[in-house]
Amino acid sequence: MKRLVLLGPPGAGKGTQAAKISAKYEIPHISTGDIFRKNIKEGTPLGKKAKEYMDRGELVPDDLVIDRVEDRLTWDDCVNGFMLDGFPRTIYQADAFKAWLAENDSCLDAVLNISVPEEILLPRMIGRRVCRSCGATYHVTNMPTKVEGVCDKCGGEVYQRDDDKEGTVLNRFKVYDAQTAPLIDYYEKDGSIRNIDGTADPNEVFDVIVDILGA
Repeated sequence: MKRLVLLGPPGAGKGTQAAKISAKYEIPHISTGDIFRKNIKEGTPLGKKAKEYMDRGELVPDDLVIDRVEDRLTWDDCVNGFMLDGFPRTIYQADAFKAWLAENDSCLDAVLNISVPEEILLPRMIGRRVCRSCGATYHVTNMPTKVEGVCDKCGGEVYQRDDDKEGTVLNRFKVYDAQTAPLIDYYEKDGSIRNIDGTADPNEVFDVIVDILGA
């Protein structure tokens, strides 16, 4: 059983590593970003409310996020553990999550913090493109589509998400530094955090994570 939290600034590769961890340890990858984007795509009341914040590069309100995550952790696929990507993002969320774990006689096995400097992250993020139909991801420099604006996999429209535009990205960094970065100190105090250099090749980063968590 692995009960994990993945930390790191926007664009640090948390989603990539969480997917790898989920597959290896057979635990669900729970991304708050994915939860809200799914609701946005479906046009739900939750999605409309979340989109207002995400389009400005701001965090979705704590209580709204906490409710969604706590509900998700009650699903049957979380019996043998979970991988949280994008939660908690504030000290308030971390305190609420700690209380929830205690109430459910549970605890975290590790908090993995992927660190990447902002000067590397900015071009990585503003160059990202996503297929509107199948969700495949590309990058204008590192992994462009064969035909500009057209998905290689399904032929759908490839576009830049509002939260990947430069002004929004810079604001996301500002919000992260103010609200989320303090979580590193929070988890260092209880000895659960493991700091990882995220500038390496993704496969190398994953090898380091496996060394930390065990085979």
